[in-house]
Parts: sequence; structure tokens; C-alpha cells
Amino acid sequence: QVQLVESGGGLVPPGGSLRLSCAASGSIFRIYNMAWYRQAPGKQRELVAGITSGGGTNVADSVKGRFTISRDNAENTVYLQMNTLKPEDTAVYYCYGVIGRDGRSPSNYWGQGTQVTVSS
Repeated sequence: QVQLVESGGGLVPPGGSLRLSCAASGSIFRIYNMAWYRQAPGKQRELVAGITSGGGTNVADSVKGRFTISRDNAENTVYLQMNTLKPEDTAVYYCYGVIGRDGRSPSNYWGQGTQVTVSS
């Protein structure tokens, strides 16, 4: 089995910062692309940022210049540094990974989500 476990969410005032972490564990052979998605109440889940195994990144226009995605391949962990947070960033943030297990084709995995609330 493979698990993705997020941490680092919470309540922060507008203009503040948070750093989300997502650690992958289990019978992992290789981790390919990883990403952060978010879902606000009443809205569809949307891609926030993605990162390839080689470190190439893409970031949604709505967070460009404020959010940075990075990964530590040795620790099987992906991070999302969020600066200058706005109330509209309030959402449940989900970690996503394309992960291959021994002898198996890669599969998609999701974390359980972590709440980020931006409010004064």
C-alpha cells in the first residue's frame, strides 16, 4: 500500500504564510509527478501546482509569484510554500502523486487533505 499524508494546514491572517508538506510512504518503487490541488466549498477541485520527478514545475496563474512547489526525492516528500495568502486561498488542499510500486504500473494516489483558512 501507498499513503500520502499532508501536514501544515491551519488558520492564517491575510498576507501570512504557510508551508504544506506531503510525505509518501509504503511499498514505493518510484515517484513520478506530484502535485497540490485545492477545493473550496461549492467549487471544483483545481490544480495549484505540479512538479515532475526531474524538478520541473508549473503553477496556476492564481497563485503565481506567491506559491512555490518543491520536492525532496530522498524523503519522498513534496512541499507547497504559500506566501502572501489571500482569503480566496481558503480551501482543503490535497496532495497528489503518480507512484509506481514494485513490479506494478504507476497509479494515482491522493492524500486525505489539509484545511487552509485565510481569515482575520
